[in-house]
Amino acid sequence: MRTFESLSEREVLALAISLEEDDERIYSDIADGLREDYPATAEVFEGMREEESGHRRRLIELFEQRFGTHIPLLRRHDVKGFVYRKPLWLLRPLPLKIVREQAAAMELETRQFYERAATRSQDPGVRQLLNDLAQDERQHRERAEELERDKLQPDARGREDETSRRLFVLQIVQPGLAGLMDGSVSTLAPVFAAAFATQNPRDAFLVGMAASLGAGISMGFAEALSDDGSLTGRGHPWLRGLVCGAMTTLGGIGHTLPFLLPDFHAALTAAIAVVVLELAAITWIRNRYMETPILSAALQVGLGGVLVFLTGILIGGA
Repeated sequence: MRTFESLSEREVLALAISLEEDDERIYSDIADGLREDYPATAEVFEGMREEESGHRRRLIELFEQRFGTHIPLLRRHDVKGFVYRKPLWLLRPLPLKIVREQAAAMELETRQFYERAATRSQDPGVRQLLNDLAQDERQHRERAEELERDKLQPDARGREDETSRRLFVLQIVQPGLAGLMDGSVSTLAPVFAAAFATQNPRDAFLVGMAASLGAGISMGFAEALSDDGSLTGRGHPWLRGLVCGAMTTLGGIGHTLPFLLPDFHAALTAAIAVVVLELAAITWIRNRYMETPILSAALQVGLGGVLVFLTGILIGGA
């Protein structure tokens, strides 16, 4: 791997051409990935791709004037000092916030490259172009904001915000809520049945941990294998499975941990308080993201929780 200081002026220009080509293709992939759900933002990235294409053409013209038509192959991974870029542009669906952050990081890295290359250049024409491109990169943020103002009219931005919210609900909130409800409610019966049957906090804790972890694994696999997300728009199945499984486990462990207390009555009181908080959290999520009326959500969640809780008490006290 070469160091930046060891590159000749010819190689620096070849590397700059390669960098602009990479950025152009990344912006093209981002635009393609956003086009279905965020068409207006896709147009913004398409405009940024066109600007990178213009930079590449200017660099190629100067290279051919100075060094001929053969451009040596030199990529960013051939030179020390460049940060590895995770191929986030290949994700589907593309997270809007993440790609905007990546674009900003790309512009900063490219600007710093041009500034550093310009200080080493001995050719006035090459140095002038590198300084001009560094200035262009400084202005790209302003240009991106200008493109957003031009392409993202209020109605388009509103539609994209609503699409982003819908995808968040489908891919994160729904599987997470299903897991939290299952973990918080379904594990009530075995935990409290063990508690009332044995009057031993440690036994109730072990039963609760087993039920929570088992339910988390089961719900995680069930969610991941339910559909691949290609038709439903629910995102990557293993991400949904991970969210659902983790929230299921969390929901069960919440009212299991109080049974670490050595005093049975104190542990039981704390566990019941945690159950109330869990059901309140589920009610809030259903109201906030699923648009269920708060009273209706509270009654539905509360009724289910009470029935399962009573089941555990009846079985434990039998």
